[in-house]
Amino acid sequence: MIDMSDLIIFWAVVAVRFFVPFAIPWYPLPGVLVSLVADGIDQTIFQQYTNLPLENYQGYDKALDIYYLTIAYMSTYRTWTNMFGFKLDRFFFHYRLVGVTLFELIQFRPLMMIFPNTFEYFFIFYEIVRLKWDPRRLGKRYIIAAGALIWILIKMPQEFIIHIAQVDTTDWFSARILGASADGPTSGGLLSNPFGIAVLALLVALILFAAWWLIRRLPATDWSFTFLADAHLESNGGPDGNAGTGAQAQRFFNMALVEKVVMVSLVGIVFAQVLPDMRASSIEIIVAGTILILINSSLSQWLARQGTGWTATFREFIVLLAVNFVLILIIAILLPTFDGSINLVNAIFFTLLFTVISTMLDRFRQQHLGRLATSLDSVAVSGGALSQKGHS
Repeated sequence: MIDMSDLIIFWAVVAVRFFVPFAIPWYPLPGVLVSLVADGIDQTIFQQYTNLPLENYQGYDKALDIYYLTIAYMSTYRTWTNMFGFKLDRFFFHYRLVGVTLFELIQFRPLMMIFPNTFEYFFIFYEIVRLKWDPRRLGKRYIIAAGALIWILIKMPQEFIIHIAQVDTTDWFSARILGASADGPTSGGLLSNPFGIAVLALLVALILFAAWWLIRRLPATDWSFTFLADAHLESNGGPDGNAGTGAQAQRFFNMALVEKVVMVSLVGIVFAQVLPDMRASSIEIIVAGTILILINSSLSQWLARQGTGWTATFREFIVLLAVNFVLILIIAILLPTFDGSINLVNAIFFTLLFTVISTMLDRFRQQHLGRLATSLDSVAVSGGALSQKGHS
């Protein structure tokens, strides 16, 4: 029987990992760093302060990783102004999402090294730059170099340690690099593995050189230090308001809808591997998620005419959640007629998850499109002025 104190600690950690990511769209760097730290220490907390079984920890951890990374990715629609950096980060996110989904389905560990989580550290890099610099000034070559260095020098070694060596990072450095035994102190093992020390020293030197190279190529600072994402968006069309309302006049079936369906399906499959008493197959999750997204997107287009401010966003979330809950209840009532059944707790969880993703992605994307429209209008006005000057 699980002790009550163990349950309290478990749900406290889960609550932190679920609710802290909601700060990322407004305070990107602190929000993602706290989420990263919580991800790094939760297993240690469970091991030291509880007697909980941790056989399924890997799946639980991957699901919550994908959850906060999904929120981080959606926040880039809202606040990122360097379009090339945004597109590269979008590739990093979806590439990792595909890899995690495949890993959860077939449990082949090298997949985590083939599909490294470059997205997370590239996101952190961009947000560190944005503390003092306007990201729009970063060139394509600089951004590609940053992404490549993060991929090769940081994420590949880290994924190897975690998923190929399959040990805690601290234990791995102690045993494999420092040469210490699992039972003995780490001191004294430092000189017993000179090759490991040389490899570690070379890797650290390369990372420090890469950081120096990136810092040296940054331009002069553009603004005062702040963690608030909205602080420097005013001149880019603003983070909120009705800037993107007109963009909803586009056709219903488009790449944005495809992206939503793919995201919801893959995130749903990852969570399905760790939820208890989960009976739905991956195909059923994809079908159910697609149906919900199609219904939600049609409602979202209508609701978007009310604006993209936070009052309208909250209203959209409540409406979509209510509609989705009604759909789930109808399914729960009808399934016994066809000799089927549904786990209502899991269904409610997926409904909440899908509604959060659908609402945030819709609204943040509208702000993204509004900012693009503002930039294009500025370019058109500037081009017109130059043309008139040329004819004068």
